[in-house]
Amino acid sequence: MATLLDKLEPMFRRYREIEESMADPEVAANFERIQELARERASLEYLVKVGSEYKELVNEIDDLESLARDGSEPELVQMAKEELEVAQAKLEGLTQTLRMALLPKNPNDERDVIMEIRAGTGGAEAGIFAADLYRAYSRYALNQGWKVEVMDSNPTEVGGFNKIVFEIQGKNVFRRVKFESGVHRVQRIPNTETQGRIHTSTATVAVLLVVDEVEVKIDPNDLRIDIFHAGGHGGQNVNKVATAVRIVH
Repeated sequence: MATLLDKLEPMFRRYREIEESMADPEVAANFERIQELARERASLEYLVKVGSEYKELVNEIDDLESLARDGSEPELVQMAKEELEVAQAKLEGLTQTLRMALLPKNPNDERDVIMEIRAGTGGAEAGIFAADLYRAYSRYALNQGWKVEVMDSNPTEVGGFNKIVFEIQGKNVFRRVKFESGVHRVQRIPNTETQGRIHTSTATVAVLLVVDEVEVKIDPNDLRIDIFHAGGHGGQNVNKVATAVRIVH
């Protein structure tokens, strides 16, 4: 925990420095400088917000551990243990969030993505697993305020998908989902299983960047146009008819 807090401390310090600079009348009078500071502050806001929650939770856990260990009243000790369990679970989630946020920035982090999920081994259950993954990603995206649009799908007869392709649009989409690429595996008893046996199913997930449309301009002088005529019987008429055109750039 100390290591993560050590990484956060310079960001807290820099955020305070920016706040102080922006409150300085001389800096406020410099439009370009204030815009630059505002952009830097915006880039740190999320980390500072989550980092502050993390720091408060670490302190709360320390207090609860002391109470659970040294408390004299059994009821308070029991209550502290219950609250400690909840706080530790919350801390685990915040830790993962912070580690993701602290990763070096990729120039593509803010881009939209196209995700493709394909059922792998496991028969019909693999298709159901692919559908479960799609629902999980869709719900996560909607919770983030993103937009999800299905582009293509190949449903199965039992409510699954052999394949589904969908686009996710929103803020920092690629940053959040780029590590989802690969083979996903699940072991469970399917609803279609009558003998209670555990089945292993897989699905592959691909995460592709949505690229910007590029307008291509071609100079007609860079083109070579070859025209081909039919050959064979038929006299002059056949040889006059162009039957194929090839354009080479």
